[in-house]
Amino acid sequence: MTALERRTVGSLALLYSFRMLGLFMVLPLLAVYAGDLQGSTPQLLGLALGVYGLSQALLQIPLGWLSDRVGRKPVIVGGLLVFALGSLIAATADTVLGVVFGRFLQGAGAIASTILALAADLTREEQRTKAMALIGASIGASFALSLVLGPLVAGWTGLSGVFYLTCLLALCGVAIVIYSVPAAELPAPGAVTGPSRSHARSALLDRVLLRLNIGVFSLHFILMASFLVVPLILRDRLDILREEHWQVYLPVLLISVLGMLPLMRLAERGGRLQQVFPAAIIILLLGLAALWHATTTTFLYLGLWLFFVGFNYLEATLPSLVTKQASAQARGTAMGVYSTCQFLGAFAGGTLGGWVLQLNGPNTVLVLAMIAGGLWLGLNSVGKSSHNSGPDAVVATDINRS
Repeated sequence: MTALERRTVGSLALLYSFRMLGLFMVLPLLAVYAGDLQGSTPQLLGLALGVYGLSQALLQIPLGWLSDRVGRKPVIVGGLLVFALGSLIAATADTVLGVVFGRFLQGAGAIASTILALAADLTREEQRTKAMALIGASIGASFALSLVLGPLVAGWTGLSGVFYLTCLLALCGVAIVIYSVPAAELPAPGAVTGPSRSHARSALLDRVLLRLNIGVFSLHFILMASFLVVPLILRDRLDILREEHWQVYLPVLLISVLGMLPLMRLAERGGRLQQVFPAAIIILLLGLAALWHATTTTFLYLGLWLFFVGFNYLEATLPSLVTKQASAQARGTAMGVYSTCQFLGAFAGGTLGGWVLQLNGPNTVLVLAMIAGGLWLGLNSVGKSSHNSGPDAVVATDINRS
């Protein structure tokens, strides 16, 4: 990478990790802390956990399209300020509905697709996969850090302190955008800006992109549904105090790197993405099955380890595949569609998971997550047998372009 590319990727990875850290820190907390709020029910807790995905989904495509017209940085700064406002509202709320509204506003700062599109704008084609992998790794790192930092901060300051910290991180992100992130060149005067209808149609209907979009929907559906019940398993089945949950997450996350790195090496250097991708889904499903049976610490640690190995690999791989498949002219739109599906999955997982939790308890929520993962695995298997329309088709397409 050139110095400009390194600066771009480093700044955007830090920005993305700050933002995702703010969203992810509540994952291990809401199920065991928001119960103290007025009006709390399992269904409303699920809504509070996933509602940010609804506002994200509604605005990802419009803001991705807007960034193609007016530039990436103004859209990113505006989104971060809205995110900070939502965090402040959630921090001062004393009812669960106040937290729901704050989380909805957090999601309205829907800039994920714009950040990824800017990274693609400022890196060369041959460096783009590496850039997206590094940003994807930062998302995985922020997810891992959030599971440890969230319970620690909440143990000192309560749930409100986590939201105040989230607000501060968003404002730090604004400073990073203004002072550290290079600006992409705007189109020449008179040039056509924004995606054409054909670009939008391609981003929505391309078979490879469609399967990747379904994949990220499924992944985040599983994530939100699972973390409605994992904190409850730690507290209720294994009698671990909520302030000490980080002591479970930290060692498992560190060891999960040992499982994820061989998958990435085998896929990238061994050229076996076609085999590794569904294997990661299976690992995720095995983790859910172990958590479903987690009445002992052995099954708990095994389930969490398998879950994190599969999730972190898939979370890092999917956006790279999308940017390789999408054309440069429609990349902002393609990433908008991708991010919309990601956050719709988060909304559906939290909302439906909360409803199922209220009706039938934690084990049924894990069964729901396993059904979603099984359907995704089945779709991926169909794609492999349908003339290379699964994730491996991106590799074939990339080779053909070369």
